[in-house]
Amino acid sequence: MGAKGNKSKKRNGKNGVPAQRSGARGAAAAPGPGQGSDFAGSRFTGSAAQQYGQQYNTFVQQYAPAPSALDALQALPPEFTGRDEDLAPLLELLAPDSGTERPVAVVAGMGGVGKTTLAHAVGHEVLKRGWFTGVLLVDLRGYDPQPAQPEQSLDALLRRLGVQPEHIPPTGADREVFYRSHLAERGRKGERLLVIADNASSAAQVKPLLPPAPHAMVATSRRALPGIGRPRTLHQLQPDDAVALLALALREANPEDRRVEEDREAAERVATACGCLPLALQIVAALLVQDPDQPLAERAERLAAGNGRLDSINDGERDLRAVFGQTFDSLLPQQQDLFRMLSLNAGPDISTPAAAALTHHTETAIDNQLGQLAAAHLITRGTTRGRWQMHDLLRDYAVEQTQAHLKGNRTARRKYDQARERLTAHYVKRAEGARTHIDLSDQLQPSPEFQDREGALRWVDGESGTLIATAHQEAPSEASVRLCFALTEYLQYRELRDEALAIAALSLDSLRSLGDRLNEPSAWSHLGYALRDLHRYDEALDAHTTARGLYERLGDTFGFAKAWENGGSVLEALHRFTEALEAHATARGLYEQIDDVRGQAITWNNTGITLRSLHRYEEALAVHATARELCEGRGDTNGQANALSSTGITLQRLARFDEALVVHATARELYEVRGDTHGQAVAWNNTGITLQDLGRYDEALAAHATARELYEAAGDTNGQAVTANNTGITLQDLGRYDEALAAHATARDLNQAAGNTHSQAITWNNTGTALRALHRHGEAVAAGRRAAEAFESFADFTRAGEALGELATSLEAGGAGADEVRATWLRSAGAYDRAGATVKRDESRAKAEAVGSAAG
Repeated sequence: MGAKGNKSKKRNGKNGVPAQRSGARGAAAAPGPGQGSDFAGSRFTGSAAQQYGQQYNTFVQQYAPAPSALDALQALPPEFTGRDEDLAPLLELLAPDSGTERPVAVVAGMGGVGKTTLAHAVGHEVLKRGWFTGVLLVDLRGYDPQPAQPEQSLDALLRRLGVQPEHIPPTGADREVFYRSHLAERGRKGERLLVIADNASSAAQVKPLLPPAPHAMVATSRRALPGIGRPRTLHQLQPDDAVALLALALREANPEDRRVEEDREAAERVATACGCLPLALQIVAALLVQDPDQPLAERAERLAAGNGRLDSINDGERDLRAVFGQTFDSLLPQQQDLFRMLSLNAGPDISTPAAAALTHHTETAIDNQLGQLAAAHLITRGTTRGRWQMHDLLRDYAVEQTQAHLKGNRTARRKYDQARERLTAHYVKRAEGARTHIDLSDQLQPSPEFQDREGALRWVDGESGTLIATAHQEAPSEASVRLCFALTEYLQYRELRDEALAIAALSLDSLRSLGDRLNEPSAWSHLGYALRDLHRYDEALDAHTTARGLYERLGDTFGFAKAWENGGSVLEALHRFTEALEAHATARGLYEQIDDVRGQAITWNNTGITLRSLHRYEEALAVHATARELCEGRGDTNGQANALSSTGITLQRLARFDEALVVHATARELYEVRGDTHGQAVAWNNTGITLQDLGRYDEALAAHATARELYEAAGDTNGQAVTANNTGITLQDLGRYDEALAAHATARDLNQAAGNTHSQAITWNNTGTALRALHRHGEAVAAGRRAAEAFESFADFTRAGEALGELATSLEAGGAGADEVRATWLRSAGAYDRAGATVKRDESRAKAEAVGSAAG
């Protein structure tokens, strides 16, 4: 489980600096106002010693001044960075005008996250601002074999306050009262001290050290300390700050060390491998300093996730594994067992129900145990309630602990194997249940695992990373294949194209390893879908052809028909329209043989799409109507809505825009009845395009805005990008080019987030037209080149021809030479020719000839 990280301590020191013990060390600080006051000889009543909150008498005898240690803060390490957002709330709390009489803060986080350094930074800053007259440091050694007891800590603090050893009361209760009385007296003399109680393991270690007003305390711990002040959880650094820490540490050792600047990408990989954990980064920096010729790429490779990564985060003095071990050793046996078991989960996080399945406990019981691990900062609560994350390096440690626990222990191994089987079974059952709701074929009986489609989608959205990781971890196995098949429709719906390809390939490999010939053709079909969505049409066609042959050998007429249909859709994308029509007809005939009305309707609708591509619009309308009638006859509202959407687009091609608006509205209503948010978004987007064709631009903008909101609700980033791009086109029609550029930029960013480079190319093409309208010809040419090159790389020659035409226009508008403009028009004609778009090809050739004639 990947998650948030945090900073650490060694048993005998922090960041290579010896830990403070119970005795005063070092040179005495020059006494400030009131320093050297001694309260030895004070007399306390028994009740006052035990209940310091009650009124008691204090008898003070002044002794000669003794040295104090109120400015013993160590200098911050030069690489301290990236903590402004953590410092700010602590400083706000400690400010004299904060309104808090006695400020107390607890900085908590995993070992290695930098809690001590942050507390010291707070100390330096409050002294610099003059808010405090001194800082008292005490190391509570909370995770040492023998943590400091309160009486030991009080002894250390009193010595640092300048109290002579012989004047310190012998019992812990008396020391506590004496300590508070001493601080109270200093407060009356105008002093204000900040106590830093470092490395606490429990609230009991800290409570006796709480100072009276006007003093303050900052405590640090790897655990939450309930009842002690205001909590502040410290997480790992942001990636940029982690890289900055690495660079600062290297330059501190050698100002000429430029390895980070020279290979930023490798530095980022090092930071990521260290989990952006400050202590891990400092240790790795020390190792790099010891080997000044080592490239960062080599160090990053050595730190790559897997067995032995923690071995590479040990510089001989600081050992991250030992830091984690201190926290682990402080756990109860059942907590240690849960921590180890969590390493069996393959994904980046785990839900409470999944953890319950893993451990065979109730959700209530396991939620409490997970909360205890979170309090120890060995896991963290996810951004979604009921989900838990583990820092990558802690996960490595958990894996090591699990391996050590299972070695030679057959009983434990059987227990852990059963736990993993339960967890995998939980994921398979839930994923297959979700599929019955996500699939829109109406061929699957909805599972009671989920109430509705939206609930199923939300669950898979939260678990998709874990489900994919589990499928890989369990491969080759039946469970892995079932997970892959259960995810196929979801990944297509969310347009997660790369993930869909990986899952399809994984299922195919698993089935081959298992010798499962019955399900292999389905895996080939899934592979074909994924390749088609990535615009790898030739490979997609090969996959569907392979599936077709396998289905035929199995005598599976339904699968055989579906493979023909899938192949036809790919042939349409390849502009092999005649072959596509033949494939659709073949599929339709097969569906008729088995009386599959739904399959017939789909093939009729796809036939209409191909006819539309051939500009045979009236025929397309007729077959769309046939598809719709078949769907109506079987009560298939989803099929009706799809056929209506296709009809509306064909009507737009015929410039029958008013009719198209009515059809899109009807489709929208059907999608709404089904509760299909995504379908509604598609219909609104089509409505916006139609309104744009009618010149009703403001209404078009409103329709696209509605579509985008629905796509966002459906979690479809690609859909959001499409509507943003269409919004930009509409704004261009209104002459609002600057706004159009912003819309196209938003579309590009969304496409980049979704990994959709093909759609990015579309937005670059539209960006170029907007830039040209603003007479920013150089930028327009650059945008046009990016679009054309991308389309050519995808072998999308129709759009390449269009983009090259726009590029030629921008070149001419920018004053480029006639030869370059003419050559670009000819490239456009060549692309159209390869796409089989003869009309467009001839138009581009005519443009080229016109440019040549004008130049002549």
